[in-house]
Amino acid sequence: MERRKSNDRRILLCFFAVATAVKLLLIPSYRSTDFEVHRNWLAITHSLPLSKWYFDETSPWTLDYPPFFAYFERFLSIFAGLVDPRIVDLQSGLDYSADSVIYFQRISVIVSDLCLLFGVYRLTRKLDPIKRNLICALVIWSPGLLIVDHIHFQYNGFLLGWLLLSISFLQDGRDLLGGFLFAVLLCFKHLFAVAAPVYFVYLLRHYCWSGLATGFRRLVTIGAVVVAVFAAAFGPFIYYGQMKQVMRRMFPFGRGLCHAYWAPNFWVFYIILDKGLAFSLRKLGFEIQIPSASFTGGLVGDSSPFAVLPQITPLITFAMVLLAVTPCLLKAWQKPQPGLVARWIAYANTCGFLFGWHVHEKASLHFTIPLAIVAVQSLEDAKHYFLVSIVSCYSLFPLLYEPQEYPIKVLLLLLHSMVMWLGFAAQHADEKKALKKKKEAGEIKSKFEIGCVEKSYLMGLVVVEIVSQFLHPYFLGDRFAFMPLMLISTYCAVGIMYSWIWQLQRILT
Repeated sequence: MERRKSNDRRILLCFFAVATAVKLLLIPSYRSTDFEVHRNWLAITHSLPLSKWYFDETSPWTLDYPPFFAYFERFLSIFAGLVDPRIVDLQSGLDYSADSVIYFQRISVIVSDLCLLFGVYRLTRKLDPIKRNLICALVIWSPGLLIVDHIHFQYNGFLLGWLLLSISFLQDGRDLLGGFLFAVLLCFKHLFAVAAPVYFVYLLRHYCWSGLATGFRRLVTIGAVVVAVFAAAFGPFIYYGQMKQVMRRMFPFGRGLCHAYWAPNFWVFYIILDKGLAFSLRKLGFEIQIPSASFTGGLVGDSSPFAVLPQITPLITFAMVLLAVTPCLLKAWQKPQPGLVARWIAYANTCGFLFGWHVHEKASLHFTIPLAIVAVQSLEDAKHYFLVSIVSCYSLFPLLYEPQEYPIKVLLLLLHSMVMWLGFAAQHADEKKALKKKKEAGEIKSKFEIGCVEKSYLMGLVVVEIVSQFLHPYFLGDRFAFMPLMLISTYCAVGIMYSWIWQLQRILT
């Protein structure tokens, strides 16, 4: 048994070592504005007292994550200052792009991925080798994580590691620790709050619903744990009377309905319908006022108006997300099974992605990573994951728009598709036929295959890429520059909507 555990850890470390080697090779690649965002947060937390962190406006990229992430940046800034003091200088560090800051920040993300490694290890340690290795490959070698964290630049691997740890404890029946880790995660990044209703209902039913006295004691205990976590995070800002300012930074509802690149969600269809109706009505002679504000404001500004359809407010999106999550909550209450937690969390995050306010395209990682755990549970789950993970990864392509990164993102997606196909084929191979084939020709016939509709849709991604990347620039040049992004976003939104419906049906049945 001990030898097997040692072998499992060795295989997992090999996965991580290969991923780390790739990440090191990606250090010189494209850097988004998020790179300067996080460098500025290092400077804010290092140069200013805590009471001024959420007030500083030296740079447009103000601190807008919860306090635990600010504390994390403060911890990193200690080492950044030792590497190069200018990195953490609030004034002279603006837009600083020396090799010292590039290598420090890139390596900080790579090192923080140890949290993801531990989360995957703990989640898969009791599974059979094929399932365990497949989950490790899907998560640690995730092309989406490589694109977003190690090229574009963010710390999603670190944060998703916390989520996987929380799920692993819930699956082990250690609800209190699982709830504690999720509360900590919320104080790192509040966008995970869309899964909070699932945690609330599941913990209330599974952990607290056990007799009046025991249930009340457990309810008080878990409530005290959550309060203690939030007190540790927000306590200093409550002491300084700054909670209103912190909330204003964390929830800038003045931003547009959609991010600068439209995330492939429900609102893409709503916006296109509005623009189509406005165009048609103007052609028919109606006086339709063209909105002056953008749907894609990246910084705080006025909410995005519509020309014909009713205006969408943050409250409407909140109600739609809650309504979409409700069937899952009912199931979690009826049958609070630990083995279904990952599926419910993935579904809730999908709802937040589809119907939320100002959703970033990068948020697709919030449901594709938990779905990697679900993918090994059945053949149908594997087929669904194969489709949605490809769509999610492809929807991130516009983030890397420079020519030198084009072969990288295409290669990452192709390799990911191959790993998935071979992994799922191996998992779902017919053992009897496999033994017979081995005797006859050494071949294994796989049960894993996707339907004609899914194949056609995935082939459509190739057509969309050819049109947006090659045909549009060749025939139209700089005219209608928005069309390639709109085409990619709309086509991928169809796939994500299909995934949402499929997950909902799976949860209900």
